[in-house]
Amino acid sequence: MNTWNHIYDTFDPIAFHIFSIPVHWYGIMYVLALVSALYVGKYFMKKDKLDFSSKQVDVYFIYVEIGVILGARLGYILFYDTQTMYYITNPWQIFNPFVNGEFVGIRGMSYHGAVIGFIVATYIYSKRNKVSFGMIMDLVALAIPLGFIFGRIGNFLNQELIGRQTDVSWGIFVDGVLRHPSQLYEAVLEGFVVFLIVYAYRKYKRFSGELILVYAISYGILRSFAEIFRAPDTQIGYILFDTVTQGQIMSLSMSLLGIIVWTYFYTQNKKVV
Repeated sequence: MNTWNHIYDTFDPIAFHIFSIPVHWYGIMYVLALVSALYVGKYFMKKDKLDFSSKQVDVYFIYVEIGVILGARLGYILFYDTQTMYYITNPWQIFNPFVNGEFVGIRGMSYHGAVIGFIVATYIYSKRNKVSFGMIMDLVALAIPLGFIFGRIGNFLNQELIGRQTDVSWGIFVDGVLRHPSQLYEAVLEGFVVFLIVYAYRKYKRFSGELILVYAISYGILRSFAEIFRAPDTQIGYILFDTVTQGQIMSLSMSLLGIIVWTYFYTQNKKVV
């Protein structure tokens, strides 16, 4: 267990270099997350015999990639970054991977910003290609969670989004302080468990778009629980009572919105039936 506790002392977050450009494990995990989501989506598309071709999925995937990356980056700047006004007045710096001439990559992504970007991209795609918005969202609800596991593992390997201080035997030392490996908790809860919930609910689906609402509700609740073990962003700290984080507030808000929308459509569906 001692080797595990001190894994960050020996682990290099850089997997390899392409010429002089470092390729981080986080970047590799991000790519694996997107690719796995694509193939899981294609699997359920065929399994459920959806009116959605493999070629359409590939094109939609491009829309989603752009939406998620833009949304995640802009969301971080708006919700978490302390230099929001700097980026607003210097927008060309938002995706600048160099600092003082040194390549450091693009740092700072927000999950909730990615969700907004994803929804906008999906809406644009559905309108342009005349494909059911609800059908696509339900397919995505099944495809995203397992891919999310790779994203959280990437956070762990990149030594970011660290956990709160603890004394559990499986904790990880970060700068000499034993902390929860909260990124791995989130990988299990937000990835695997959310997938099981959405998959299990699949046979009870009553209206188009219901699965994405089940995803939003379950993700928000489980993310809020996981953040009990996660340290707050250093530039923000705790929002309430020296224990509630901004991530918890945003996640619970996401669940609440999901419940409200689900209740509305569920009621409307019952009236029709």
